[in-house]
Amino acid sequence: MTSPHSFETPTGSVTETEARRANRSWWDLDADDYQDEHGAFLGDVDFVWCPERLRESDARLLGPVHGKKILELGAGAAAASRWLRREGAHPVAMDLSAGMLRHAREAADRSGVRVPLVQADALALPFADGAFDIVCTAFGAIPFVADSGAAMREVARVLQPGGSWVFSVTHPMRWVFLDEPDERGLLARNSYFDRSPYVERDEDGGVSYLEQHRTLGDRIRELVAAGFVLRDLVEPEWPAGHDQIWGQWSPLRGRLFPGTAIFVCDLPKV
Repeated sequence: MTSPHSFETPTGSVTETEARRANRSWWDLDADDYQDEHGAFLGDVDFVWCPERLRESDARLLGPVHGKKILELGAGAAAASRWLRREGAHPVAMDLSAGMLRHAREAADRSGVRVPLVQADALALPFADGAFDIVCTAFGAIPFVADSGAAMREVARVLQPGGSWVFSVTHPMRWVFLDEPDERGLLARNSYFDRSPYVERDEDGGVSYLEQHRTLGDRIRELVAAGFVLRDLVEPEWPAGHDQIWGQWSPLRGRLFPGTAIFVCDLPKV
């Protein structure tokens, strides 16, 4: 799971080429810090859907995985893929960032659980039509591409009819609030309906980081247009006893409104 960045105010539009370049560069440079901060939470062989600590071992949003061919988009250090392998699945972990995939190799060495690693773009998946039974991601890929509808269509292309697509993203309503874990994060500031991305630029004006915003309705329309049927929309509640802060996720905010949306979708059989 890659961590959503802190943002406060949408700041304009960028091209898909700028987004791709910025995402690869950002996660390559941030990979070490990200793993230092979040690696223990995510584990080496575990599938954690979100900062609310919902695990696939408990939620079973993917259904039975034994023997299934599974693609993990935006896999980061691929902890989820290694968990799936231990469950008897045949996962492939894909990420745009070489830095993140380096950590995936290191975690494979530590755990002894190895899965195929692929460096690729979510908008041009290097796999044959119908190659997978399930595609999944925990906060990977989808929040970072401008044309997320095209990413949905690519996922549909590589899925077998009857396959499932399950992904988690920052809950869209979080876009409204200041991105702070304390009381400041309870202040509504931005328009939920402003789809302008959050963009950070370097000293030369180049895009160094960006994150996209879509409403719940936008996501559902993207899924329907790609041929999916939405089976469930999970909004994990903040669990009792969980006091860890992850960026803007905190017990204070988590008790009041959702921080994560998980879309559970199926591609109908022909």
